[in-house]
Amino acid sequence: MAADGRGQLWETGLVAGAVALLVTVAGCAPAPVRHPEQGMRPDPAGSPSAGEGGDHALRLAKAARVAKSRVGAPYRYGEAGPRAFDCSGLVQFAYRNAGVEVPRTVAQLRRESRPVRLSRLQEGDLLFFRLSGKVRHVAIYLGNDRFVHAPQSGDWVSYASLDNPFWDRHLVEVGRISRQKQ
Repeated sequence: MAADGRGQLWETGLVAGAVALLVTVAGCAPAPVRHPEQGMRPDPAGSPSAGEGGDHALRLAKAARVAKSRVGAPYRYGEAGPRAFDCSGLVQFAYRNAGVEVPRTVAQLRRESRPVRLSRLQEGDLLFFRLSGKVRHVAIYLGNDRFVHAPQSGDWVSYASLDNPFWDRHLVEVGRISRQKQ
C-alpha cells in the first residue's frame, strides 16, 4: 500500500512538472522584467488617470466580459479569435470588442500599458507573467484575484487565480491600457 502511495505521488509530480514545462514553453512573447511594486507610478486617488474617465473604466470592464465569454475556446498560438486564441490574441480580441485598440504581442502590450500597483487593480487590467525567465504571458484581471487567460497549447481559455502559488509566484507586473479607438 505504501508503495502505491509513493507511485501516485511520483506520477502526480511528473504531471505537475509536465504542466509547468508546457506553460513555460507555450508563452507568447518575451520582454524585460519589472516587479509589480517596483518603479510603478503611484495612482494616489485609486481612480483612472487623466483621459481614463468612467467611460474608459466601463470599456475595460466590457473587455473583461468579452474575454469571459470566450472561456472554453481552444488555445492556438498566433490566433486572435473569434474561435481560438493565444494569450495576447485574447487580450486584443476582448479590448477591440470593447472599443479599445491594443497591440498584438505581450511585449507591445507591456509597453503600451501604464503600470499600476497590485493594490489598485481594476477589472480589465492586464497581468503579466514571467515564464522561463521572460515575460511571455498576459491575462485580463476580473477582480477578487481572478483572471481569464489563454494558458498554453492543448488547453482552453479559462479562469485562474492569483491565489494559486504558481501564478502568484510568476506575476511580474500589472498594467492598465489607457487609449481608445479613434
